[in-house]
Amino acid sequence: MSDLIRQRPVFVAFITAGYPEPEDCVEILLGLEEGGADIIELGIPFTDPLADGPVIQESSNVALEHKVDIPQCLSFVSQARARGLKAPVIFMGYYNPILSYGEEKIVEDCKKVGINGFIVVDLPPEECDNLREICTRYGLSYIPLMAPSTTDSRIKHLAHFSDSFIYVVSRLGTTGFRDHVDKGLPNLISRIRKYTDLPLAVGFGVTTREHFKSVALHAEGVVIGSKIINVLKEAEKGKRAELVKSYVSQVCGLSERNQLENKFDNENANKSPTIQSNESNLGISNEDESMQPIISARFGEFGGQYIPEALFDCIQELEKAFVLAKDDPKFWEEFRSYYDYMGRESQLQFANRLTEHVGGAKIWLKREDLNHTGSHKINNAIGQALLAKRIGKKRIIAETGAGQHGVATATVCAKFGFECVIYMGSEDVRRQALNVFRMRLLGAKVVSVNSGSKTLKDAINEAMRDWVTNVSDTHYLVGSAIGPHPFPTLVREFQSVIGKEARKQMLQKAGKLPDVVIACVGGGSNAIGTFYPFINDQNVKFIGVEAGGDGIDTEFHSATLSAGTPGVLHGTRTYLLQDDKGQIKSTHSISAGLDYPGVGPEHAWLKNIGRAEYSAVTDKEALIGFRKLSELEGIIPALETSHAIYQALIVAPKMRKDQDILICLSGRGDKDVQTVAEFLPKYGPSIGWDLRF
Repeated sequence: MSDLIRQRPVFVAFITAGYPEPEDCVEILLGLEEGGADIIELGIPFTDPLADGPVIQESSNVALEHKVDIPQCLSFVSQARARGLKAPVIFMGYYNPILSYGEEKIVEDCKKVGINGFIVVDLPPEECDNLREICTRYGLSYIPLMAPSTTDSRIKHLAHFSDSFIYVVSRLGTTGFRDHVDKGLPNLISRIRKYTDLPLAVGFGVTTREHFKSVALHAEGVVIGSKIINVLKEAEKGKRAELVKSYVSQVCGLSERNQLENKFDNENANKSPTIQSNESNLGISNEDESMQPIISARFGEFGGQYIPEALFDCIQELEKAFVLAKDDPKFWEEFRSYYDYMGRESQLQFANRLTEHVGGAKIWLKREDLNHTGSHKINNAIGQALLAKRIGKKRIIAETGAGQHGVATATVCAKFGFECVIYMGSEDVRRQALNVFRMRLLGAKVVSVNSGSKTLKDAINEAMRDWVTNVSDTHYLVGSAIGPHPFPTLVREFQSVIGKEARKQMLQKAGKLPDVVIACVGGGSNAIGTFYPFINDQNVKFIGVEAGGDGIDTEFHSATLSAGTPGVLHGTRTYLLQDDKGQIKSTHSISAGLDYPGVGPEHAWLKNIGRAEYSAVTDKEALIGFRKLSELEGIIPALETSHAIYQALIVAPKMRKDQDILICLSGRGDKDVQTVAEFLPKYGPSIGWDLRF
């Protein structure tokens, strides 16, 4: 920022590129500057903006409907520069579209068109070494964020990474306009000022002229976004740029500002702020060991902590608690004290009639469906509840697709006396109505999520937004081996009870280890929990089974490892179902629990190193698996598990009779009976299954 910050507060304005319509964007950029915006943040649309509130979420969705992408964002700025735009422009958004475009390419192209820097919401300094190095070479700025939850030690750490100014999130939560400026802002600013003299731009919740002046008492810059988006939403076509100009000039006090600046030298007063890289900071590496994960955050190239700044210290706190608990015999003693409640050990059953029907290898079932609440989910729920108790969190939130994790979470919250909120996509609420009622019976609040595809992905987005808002007293009980480190590791640790027991039971009952272990994979918690205790047994083959939906040659499936590509979503680098722009695709599966466009990062690693193979089973094939186990073994399996059953039907006949297949029977199917009834008219005739009276 230029010397103007010593005369007046700098106004930073945010808009979503291409909203409300792409043809308006250049005029809006020019209108912002004419109205008094000194710096413009241009939002890159993304399907899953987990730190943004409803207003910016909607604007991003509208822009994506108009096919706005990074090349078009660059074009908007290029056109505006050609028409005289002088204000610095910063790209603001999420990492996956940038990663998909190419980090070197986007920085190079930004330099060409006159974009001055980046704010990447889910790319903290710990994950941004490559992007910062490229920005350094091209003279662009990397702008870190700080939040009320940021500790003093981390403020000191982050201050070293800024090369122009720092974006200060004034309150916990998502973006959006508020009735008042947060009362804790002066204290937050004073804490930051102990470690840096860099300019501070404060955002989140600023709406009115009074808000603007209030923030300007404490910071050099004021950021407004959601209110500007709302002005654009309400404006008539053809009047959008003019109305934004009017709002911006009023909120920043343009007329007052011009009077003030007339007192100064005209040459300086007419300058726009500049964003100059601070060369002394650009070479700093991420070397503060106190900010590094205690245990490895990665599985090869996968994993990591791609999270908004507001969550960083909470994630560190969780990792420390997990590491201490993992090495504490008393923790595991307490965990095992709940085995009677959980129904552990779960039984290992030889499926004799299924084996006879299929021929070939013997098929064994690890009966996680017999656990309390009807699935493997209780293992992880108890473990994380004990961690939350250690940390002192009293409120638990969770996401759920099929509802089994939601039921398990509601169950342990009832047992431990925690407040419980479960997020569930409205489509899953419809198809898993029984589990929704079970959660409510257990005292949980179930929040139906109507955004996006209205399934598991969107439930995770909304749970993450809740966590960002309530991080001080809330633990997010993640249900699968997904998300930022340490979640994939700690979920695997708690679910490994499946594989540990199965390994011992196979040796006792079969006299040998299984030749093949099969489990269904959505996020992948039951699979990784079953696989991991066999990881060093190289003769044991792993097969993960994904949801093939209508077929992976269609757009209607959830087979991430079979048909996806690497990217970043929900805090981790893994395989995703995404388009060539880095936007997350909608998914489909007959089973709500597998209906997810990502997968646990450890599964991504196991695929890449060839330790596990992953296949896709279609909806129709899953119904065949569902039917066979029901009719031959008297066990109604979850539709998720039915995918693994069908895979065993294919694999077993190709094996010898002295070989063994172990299937993780991850859940029971009473929750899915209505779904099966709905799909039978579609698939029943082709598989010879008619249950009509």
